[in-house]
Amino acid sequence: MFTDKQNQLLKYNLDGGRVQTRQQGNITLSYLEGYDLINTANLAFGFGNWSYHVSKLEQVSEEINEKQNKVIGYRAIVAITVNDLAHKHSITREDVGFGTGIARQYADAHESGAKEAVTDGLKRALRTFGSQFGNALYDKQQRNVDHPNQQQRQIPQQQQNNQSQQQNQAVNDYGSLKQLGLEVQEQNGILVVLGQTFGKQQTLKDLYFRWNADQKIWWKELNQEAA
Repeated sequence: MFTDKQNQLLKYNLDGGRVQTRQQGNITLSYLEGYDLINTANLAFGFGNWSYHVSKLEQVSEEINEKQNKVIGYRAIVAITVNDLAHKHSITREDVGFGTGIARQYADAHESGAKEAVTDGLKRALRTFGSQFGNALYDKQQRNVDHPNQQQRQIPQQQQNNQSQQQNQAVNDYGSLKQLGLEVQEQNGILVVLGQTFGKQQTLKDLYFRWNADQKIWWKELNQEAA
């Protein structure tokens, strides 16, 4: 169904820089934004190789809060379909999402509640494809999340035997960066970009480099390949 590169991408730890947090009572919740998940699906599956369908969208509650705002609750059932590159095979995942719209006007409350429910259903369906889609956040210890304050993730033992050969190859594969005055250097199992990167961020993102705000560096794992 999936190519080797797609499978490899789906197995990577979740980049902690993508994770957002919010307070719910005394609990801090971690989540991924809807737009981020759509971007990740486009990257992993291809722009024309996946789609989603809202099979049900219904209002489930209505009330007025203490500020006299309308509070409308919605439930959505969302199905994700992913095709292989030849569109000969596909896989479908489905889940349910809930959303609450709060606004002075009924129309605004209905709109935001319905949108939130669809987005929540989309997120829950996509998470069945693994850590890149937020499934790693359901682990309280978040062992499959690479947080920004981590300089690097330990390279799995089974990859270390081929590391020396891959280092030289990987460092030499970035001719486009050299044309921009940048160099790629291997440091303890990760690739680090050297040089003035201002204005060149999109090129680095396209090559799957990540920004580490604490270390002020662009980096990625030595063995990472683009899907």
